[in-house]
Amino acid sequence: MDEEGDLAISLVRGDLLFRVERAVGLVPAAGSGIGRRAILLAALTWFPLSLWAAFAHRVLPGTVAEPLLEHFGVHVRCLVAIPLLVIAEAMAQAQTLSIVPYFLRSGLVTEVERPRLREVVSGVVRLRNATLPWAVMAGLVIAWIALEPTTTSHELLWAAEDSTATARLGFGGWWLVFVARPVFVALLLVWLWRLALVFLLLGRIARLDLSIVPSHPDRAGGLGFLERMPLAFSLVVLAVSAVVASQWAHQVVYHGVAVQSLFAPMAALVVIAMLLFLSPLLLFLPKLTGAKRKALADYGALVGEHGRRVRRRWILGEKVADDGLLDAPELGPVADTLTLYEAVQKMRPAPIGRRAAMAIALPAVIPIVVVLALQIPLKSLVLGLLKAIA
Repeated sequence: MDEEGDLAISLVRGDLLFRVERAVGLVPAAGSGIGRRAILLAALTWFPLSLWAAFAHRVLPGTVAEPLLEHFGVHVRCLVAIPLLVIAEAMAQAQTLSIVPYFLRSGLVTEVERPRLREVVSGVVRLRNATLPWAVMAGLVIAWIALEPTTTSHELLWAAEDSTATARLGFGGWWLVFVARPVFVALLLVWLWRLALVFLLLGRIARLDLSIVPSHPDRAGGLGFLERMPLAFSLVVLAVSAVVASQWAHQVVYHGVAVQSLFAPMAALVVIAMLLFLSPLLLFLPKLTGAKRKALADYGALVGEHGRRVRRRWILGEKVADDGLLDAPELGPVADTLTLYEAVQKMRPAPIGRRAAMAIALPAVIPIVVVLALQIPLKSLVLGLLKAIA
């Protein structure tokens, strides 16, 4: 158990952001301070620009052409998405701590491969704790702020002095440009970095000589437990989808855009999210397909020999000299040997099932459903979605 505990790896605790937040008191000595950090960032990004908009009379309809209240994306980004990206740390912590130890507990990593597994974990932990990746992310955020064209951003019309262009912004607009948006982008980059760490971790583990069990009832050679991994990113997907969907909702409600014209980008959002956050599990595809190919040949030969001996004994009435195969209790009757072969046939090429797919698809779809419900009757929408899922 001590060895398993040493191999428990967290995506969050120990990285530079975590160390800085602990140093300034945002993360307590015991716990992670998720609630206080989520509330603080929401208040930091939303309250200053909202207070300025209120004093400048740019919040309610009738004050400016497009008041702040109508720009759903600003509110969703600050009050929903940013807190979700912080709260996601707790879900990631819960899902990832047990992943690597289970490779040992399940016997997938043999005694011979354990030193290599420890090297894999140590390498990923060093990367997680490194400073360089965070310097790169900071540089990307700064570059994004410098290159983003505020003059063409529709989301800033409420803060423009002449309400027709955003070349001259008030305080609220600049706060959105230099604080709220960068905080969201920075948190998003952090999660993409954590996804890269998962990709690296699982990729290196997939190269180990794993003891795959092709007949395992999880239909993934014993790797079915990895379906929990995408849950670590469910709230990240929800945050991104909510921001994008809120901007679509603004276009539908205030600019007469038909939701039917958004079907293609909506589908693209869901597909990209699933490809991106399920891709680490695809790293086991070569290992599982190879194991399945070999197992089909091995189990096929076993079932064939078993069937020949059954025929010789019970159909032809011959005396079988070596009855070890027929009398083996782990094989049992013919039906059991066929069940083993069918279990191998049903083995998936990657540890991706409905649970893993829904962990990404549902949070991506939920905000989209809200947008669709603006013009499509909710009953028809729900029935269509249920048919698609079923």
